[in-house]
Amino acid sequence: MLFLSKKYDWLGNIRGDVLAGVVVALALIPEAIAFSIIAGVDPKVGLYASFCIAVITAFVGGRPGMISAATGAMALLMVTLVKDHGLQYLLAATLLTGVFQIIAGYLKLGSLMSFVSRSVVTGFVNALAILIFMAQLPELTNVTWHVYAMTAGGLAIIYLFPYLPVIGKVLPSPLICIIALTVIAVYLKLDIRTVGDMGQLPDTLPIFLWPEVPLNLETLQIVLPYSLPLAVVGLLESMMTATIVDDLTDTGSDKNRECKGQGLANIGAGLLGGMAGCAMIGQSIINIKSGGRGRLSTLCAGVFLLIMVVFLDKWLSMIPMAALVAVMIMVSIGTFSWRSIVNLKQHPLSTNIVMLSTVTVVVWSHNLAMGVFVGVLLASLFFANKISHFMYVESKLDQDSNTRTYKVIGQVFFNSADKFVASFDFKEAVEKVVIDLKRAHFWDITSVNAMDKVVIKLRREGADVELIGMNEATATIVDRFAIHDNPEEIEKVMGGH
Repeated sequence: MLFLSKKYDWLGNIRGDVLAGVVVALALIPEAIAFSIIAGVDPKVGLYASFCIAVITAFVGGRPGMISAATGAMALLMVTLVKDHGLQYLLAATLLTGVFQIIAGYLKLGSLMSFVSRSVVTGFVNALAILIFMAQLPELTNVTWHVYAMTAGGLAIIYLFPYLPVIGKVLPSPLICIIALTVIAVYLKLDIRTVGDMGQLPDTLPIFLWPEVPLNLETLQIVLPYSLPLAVVGLLESMMTATIVDDLTDTGSDKNRECKGQGLANIGAGLLGGMAGCAMIGQSIINIKSGGRGRLSTLCAGVFLLIMVVFLDKWLSMIPMAALVAVMIMVSIGTFSWRSIVNLKQHPLSTNIVMLSTVTVVVWSHNLAMGVFVGVLLASLFFANKISHFMYVESKLDQDSNTRTYKVIGQVFFNSADKFVASFDFKEAVEKVVIDLKRAHFWDITSVNAMDKVVIKLRREGADVELIGMNEATATIVDRFAIHDNPEEIEKVMGGH
């Protein structure tokens, strides 16, 4: 059942899950605010969404210990919708996003992650890092030197604080960065932008609300072009994160249940005034490394986040934007796979092309789903081309019986069918041709058509053709679609020639 979880998921690691939940909640606050600002909405939209999504996925998600909340990947897709139509249409798009994700779960589309190669994942992650960094540039243009100094100081704190004995390992450095820069800005009374300038922070618990948009076809036409990419990107990032957490914890997860869980969470977020979100790679890794393993850690992260936001809202409004810029630059640097640059010299050219194409398309179009689609398409084409090279045909002539035997070895499909046909000598005068298929596999209609062409041509030249050694799968597709043993079908094809 979707809503039932094992007892171990909740009570198997209480201390570790609670402490990890606190750490994740502290780290979530600046990111939720920053992602809200990227999307062009009030900080409370991202904060409410992070609370709601984390709590709901704790109960209904398919991957215990994974953190889901408002994310940069999703926020980047919302910018134009918010700018052109406003928050209410964003909430409507969030609801529709959740519906699409639930449908994807019931269609078992979670299994499609097996088609996403490692090079596509690397390109996806690198493009996400670049887009997050680019989103910070408006905060660093046409500003005073104080902003640059604060941003540089924030980055120094983030990267140097963890080296302090004991305390550096206990408290998250992004939180220390925010606290320190806020104290400095308030003490020196610096005239720089703060979170409070971006919109009012929530001081109450979220309440149920239905988006104030007309329920008609025009509204659907507005939100549909955003909801579909949001649903796809959300599921892609969630499935990728789930795979990473599976590897870190040596445990499995239910990807299709995760699709449904993410959908329910986004519907809940939309009804509570939040934006769409998905699993977070960075926060999930923080949770795992902090000792979180079960659903309790995800629940605690969401609950503690809301408590701190509601009761510490006055302090949060004083946070300088430079502090959030520093945090987001840290996120982009940490997200980017720097190893992939070194691997450009070591990996095959096809792998590099797939990775770089994914990055280029995503950064150019600001559409993560489009980039992943292009990457998967290229990876598939390269794979098909590579496999086709492993198909070859050996032949041997028995002069006593005037019989030519062709041994087909490898995979015969649309990309190797022409090579298969070209391997036969149709002008050779032999009494019999034996085509040995013991080590071959025919995959599709194109390969069967190629077999028909070979057999029919050889018989037309007067040879007796015999096919031997077909495996069960090949025999099934040949029996169903081949025509070389069906005179009526051959007449239809050859008629008029």
